[in-house]
Amino acid sequence: MRRRHAPDQRGLTLVELVVFIVVVSAGLAGVLSVIDVSAKASADPLLRKQAQAVAEAMLDEILSKAYQNDPDDPGNTSSTLGCTPNTTPACRSNTPKDRARYNYVDDYIGWKQDAVQDLFGDAVAGLEHCQVSVAVSALTLADAASNNGVAGKQVTVTVAMGKESVAFSGFRANF
Repeated sequence: MRRRHAPDQRGLTLVELVVFIVVVSAGLAGVLSVIDVSAKASADPLLRKQAQAVAEAMLDEILSKAYQNDPDDPGNTSSTLGCTPNTTPACRSNTPKDRARYNYVDDYIGWKQDAVQDLFGDAVAGLEHCQVSVAVSALTLADAASNNGVAGKQVTVTVAMGKESVAFSGFRANF
């Protein structure tokens, strides 16, 4: 009886080796591109947290102010007032220099800042590329009716840092 011998196998052919390299390279390129995207986006949570902290601090500052200037001083001339066009020295809107004298919510209407600054107008290190804006709007009569007739203002602080942007809103009631 004759035995059959299997053909000799001595490794891979050149074609098989090239196909293997191409397939492994394509798979490796796909995996590395996913890792690259993940690595680039890994700093985004830090930016979001910083933006949230800035927005919260600004909103807390604004909501701690009075609802309005002294209603017994309709000319807004009292020396105890913060910033009004009639006080001496007069405050200019949206100037960090006068921010320490802001004493009621409407002082922040239209606030825009291209870099985070403290209450005294000094830049905060590391937050130079941060934009802060504030919008203040009075609640409508319907809103006041739903709040037991108490007038209020909605304050929205928006902070943008790079691709991250957050907006926080709060309400200041007249009580």
